[in-house]
Amino acid sequence: MRYLFLAALLAACPAIAHAQSPVDGRWTFTLTSPMGTVSANVEMKTEGETLTGTFEVNGASWPIEKGSVSGDTITFVLNRPGATMTYEMLGKVAGDAVTGSAAAMGTTVDWSMARPK
Repeated sequence: MRYLFLAALLAACPAIAHAQSPVDGRWTFTLTSPMGTVSANVEMKTEGETLTGTFEVNGASWPIEKGSVSGDTITFVLNRPGATMTYEMLGKVAGDAVTGSAAAMGTTVDWSMARPK
């Protein structure tokens, strides 16, 4: 019986070692600026401290670049396709919500993400 318990515990160890990050998964993104509101469907994935993923905005895919995760803080860069606009993104994860700021062209605006229900 003791060996059976030990075997079950050892079999579970790889699953524990590869536990999903609270950042991983699908999100709904909203940013409101003087230029209008941007909504996006977001898919994010972490591997260690590296954050990757995509923003789907009006049929265009914007890849997450230079993404990182440290504790509950995420940072990444978005380059707008077809334009020379770069967004430097900073956010704090709290359960099923993220709040943050985006800096671009000398302006900073707030943004948020939530897990779709």
